[in-house]
Amino acid sequence: MAQVLEFKLPDLGEGLTEAEIVRWLVSVGDVVAVDQPVVEVETAKAMVEVPCPYGGVVTARYGEEGTELPVGAPLLTVAVGGTGAPEERAEAAPEAAPTADGSRADAAVSSEYSGNVLVGYGTAGPAARRRRVRPANTAAPTPTAAPTPAAAPVAVAAPAPVVHEGPVPVISPLVRKLARDRGIDLREVRGSGPEGLILRADVELALATRERATASPVPVPATVAPVTTEGERVPLRGVRGAVADKLSRSRTEIPDATCWVDADATELMAARAAMNAAGGAKISLLALLARICVHALARFPELNSTVDTAAREIVRLPSVHLGFAAQTPRGLVVPVVKDAGTRTAESLTEEFARLTEAARQGAITPADLTGGTFTLNNYGVFGVDGSTPIINHPEAAMLGVGRIIPKPWVHRGELAVRQVVQLSLTFDHRVCDGGTAGGFLRYVADCVEQPAVLLRTV
Repeated sequence: MAQVLEFKLPDLGEGLTEAEIVRWLVSVGDVVAVDQPVVEVETAKAMVEVPCPYGGVVTARYGEEGTELPVGAPLLTVAVGGTGAPEERAEAAPEAAPTADGSRADAAVSSEYSGNVLVGYGTAGPAARRRRVRPANTAAPTPTAAPTPAAAPVAVAAPAPVVHEGPVPVISPLVRKLARDRGIDLREVRGSGPEGLILRADVELALATRERATASPVPVPATVAPVTTEGERVPLRGVRGAVADKLSRSRTEIPDATCWVDADATELMAARAAMNAAGGAKISLLALLARICVHALARFPELNSTVDTAAREIVRLPSVHLGFAAQTPRGLVVPVVKDAGTRTAESLTEEFARLTEAARQGAITPADLTGGTFTLNNYGVFGVDGSTPIINHPEAAMLGVGRIIPKPWVHRGELAVRQVVQLSLTFDHRVCDGGTAGGFLRYVADCVEQPAVLLRTV
């Protein structure tokens, strides 16, 4: 007889708590192998394929394409062992009998489970399984294998308030975060897990109860016509939601300031043209600007830092991991070139190209999008001259580069047409004052105007 096992959305790492189903790679009735990708999901970081640790026959899928699921929600069920025939799957028990240590064991299952960490997702081996206790009014996703007609809503009495004495019985950081974000006091939540453990469903039940209690209709005066027209609503989720959260946090936590300067980039453009004319790998303008940033940060290390608000300390970082803004069909992302200070212009050009292409194809990994210490934003590609960049939290600064265009400029005492660019620096005023920020920006401008300045710092 086959045993039906439930595969849940694993912890995808990097602090991610949910993912959106983009495309199912298997259907109900398909036979899957151990560690075979079964679904493609989109997180706030990237698109990833999720492999299933079980081998067997898919008996149900949970969630349609476009559905957003939290970590730990059911993805699919797999009939493991036996022939996998439909009649045998129907007879299979949803869970095996518990062993003495609380885990579920089955001799036929062990050979159909990978036992490996899902690479890149931060999961461990098979965890001890507990029978779910779901509150009656908490909606569970309906498997596509067995759709049922919608039932009439049933009134459920609100659970009596409970006050925990001593430590609150909750171990999941996701549950704590959900309660904190929604203003739920965990001391007053009744846990439905083993020994009163508070689960995510318990917090959601408490939230739903509170919302029902406060959802009394507000009367509209007879003389005032209610507004019935609404604009289009676009969900803030995926990359767009992650960008919104990060920018909001930056504006909320960082006291930023911006300074800017115009620079004559004619000599820099000529130097790049000469380098590319000499043969070999082509050098991008972004790579030259990155080299300038790296040398400027060596002179002004205050800007390659972060602020530990809990310890009230400025942490100056030993290496430059350079982020750069890249516009993709999925939205704005900031890939990171690790150890940019140790790379040549050729190496930087290659890495910028690799990361940009991966981002546009939706194949970039979460590791390539984290760990930045300073960001370079070339918004000149959008045809604009200047901007006031928002710092990429938790970094301390961002350099913005506008378009390079011919402008009248006083060169060697005479009016001439030169290639001019506007540079802007937004910095965290906690890590330095205007003198340091101005010194950094002035050094960058000097290198743009006279690339030979770099020779004195190599």
